[in-house]
Amino acid sequence: MEESWKQVLQAEFEKPYFDDLRTFLYNEKKQGKTIYPPGSQIFNAFNSTAFADVRIVILGQDPYHVAGQAHGLCFSVQQGIKPPPSLVNIFKELKNSIPNFQIPTHGCLQNWTTQGVFLLNAILTVEANQPASHQKKGWEIFTNAVIQTISKEKTGVIFLLWGNFAQQKAALIDTEKHIILKAPHPSPFSAHSGFFGCNHFFQVNEILKARGEEPIQWQV
Repeated sequence: MEESWKQVLQAEFEKPYFDDLRTFLYNEKKQGKTIYPPGSQIFNAFNSTAFADVRIVILGQDPYHVAGQAHGLCFSVQQGIKPPPSLVNIFKELKNSIPNFQIPTHGCLQNWTTQGVFLLNAILTVEANQPASHQKKGWEIFTNAVIQTISKEKTGVIFLLWGNFAQQKAALIDTEKHIILKAPHPSPFSAHSGFFGCNHFFQVNEILKARGEEPIQWQV
């Protein structure tokens, strides 16, 4: 994990729940189970966006559970992998709200992370073909601490909370210091209930420009 995150999260790594989480993952692999993303990519969100650089937080639930998709950034898939439905809908909303945005031929969002967009899943691992299989193993405690640390130590971060699961995390965020934008999840089951037309990507850039900051180049 990138050094600045290690420093601000050091206390979490030393707590009993994190030892239990390590033991759980070790035992799962020892039993021959396939875990996504690969070990080297579990903390990809942290390695891609240093703590000091975080300007936007997009929160997902847990990694994609199909081979080749998950690489440690919420909603993102690796180059060469067909974008899943929720990501397709994210691109549709971008097309409708950001001038000149072109629907990309891939689904890798790594370009966003270098601009301060922190792509965090609440659960950082999953067993192959078993969605939500690593719920309540300790990851939620860790990522709640991540959100609280961002809220406490930083100012002016814009949180994009899509869907009921993500919106429950609003309680961890100091709304006097930060901005929260809420919408339904981009899943095909809910995108037409208000994700389409939420205009979050446009709003983010308007907020950043009003502060004199560089807007996000959403094109990937």
